[in-house]
Amino acid sequence: MKILPVIILVAGITSAALCQSTLSNSVFQKHRTEVEDSVERGLKFLATYQKPDGTYDGNHGKSVGIVSLAGMAFLSAGHTPGYGQYAKNIDRCLDYVLGSQKSNGLLDQGSSGNGLMYAHNIATLFLSECSGMIDPDQQHTLEKVLSQATELILRSQAISKQDKHKGGWRYRPDSKDSDLSCSGWALMALRSAKLNGAQIPDDAIESAVEYVLRNHDRKSGRFGYHDPFGHSETLTGCGLLCLELCGLHGMESSFRAGDYILQNRKSLVRRSHEFYGNYYNAQAMFQLGGPWWEKYADWMYEEYLSRQYEDGGWGRSKNRGDAYTTSMVLLSFTVPYRQLPIYQRDETVDEN
Repeated sequence: MKILPVIILVAGITSAALCQSTLSNSVFQKHRTEVEDSVERGLKFLATYQKPDGTYDGNHGKSVGIVSLAGMAFLSAGHTPGYGQYAKNIDRCLDYVLGSQKSNGLLDQGSSGNGLMYAHNIATLFLSECSGMIDPDQQHTLEKVLSQATELILRSQAISKQDKHKGGWRYRPDSKDSDLSCSGWALMALRSAKLNGAQIPDDAIESAVEYVLRNHDRKSGRFGYHDPFGHSETLTGCGLLCLELCGLHGMESSFRAGDYILQNRKSLVRRSHEFYGNYYNAQAMFQLGGPWWEKYADWMYEEYLSRQYEDGGWGRSKNRGDAYTTSMVLLSFTVPYRQLPIYQRDETVDEN
């Protein structure tokens, strides 16, 4: 299997300095004023309710995973550590994650049980996306922590597993089974680290891609949790994004996956993993580009702009946002900003 390189841009510029070409697609222009206002209100929500140690109230608000998602939400809108309006907020996220590492390399603070590897993978991705944006002393610390974090992901993948689970990840570092949901975050963390120059073995990426493909039904395009068919409404975007980020462009079944997402997008609404599914769908459809992104984004903006609370956040509690949901919506809305290196689109993808 040939994993193709992904062309990336330089992150870290402010949203005001975004080149016009990155925001040129018609659906974004249609919603642009509302989206930019909504994103700013969402960022203010995350800044206002962040505690001095970088954490948040609410379910899992002390998890390094939630703190990292909030940090990436700030990055996704063009804000950077150490400088600018939300620098202190990003720095708090960074300090919290950097101070969370255990002796075995696990980034583990505020998480437990089924959330351990989810949080670790997301936190590893966040650190990798911050690499190169911070001062030399902090960069030195980050590199040490990030190196141990990625080594743990590789060790976890290498645990002896049945054939159907090989190449993937699950809830704990020593899990002997795998699922697509947790594996998606792990694969993105490794891919981001590799783009930053980390010595990630090619066969680790290829093995992960093979696992993703085992959970893919090429005829329908859908992806599933333990097989091609479970929880496909929320996980098809995850599988599609993994393949696209690893350079597997132009597969006929990938276009069918895009069609599947369009056909089932409304079924996400009010489901238990709604915001998770929308996040992956938005990222994946942007990678496909053309009509898949245009149709999905038009629906997404119309659906979720109207559901932002007065406090600037999104959530399931009545009239009150939460850090997890708000971060996931912001990461979905800011896809066209193209600020996070891991989510850069291969510029050979046909926009039309």
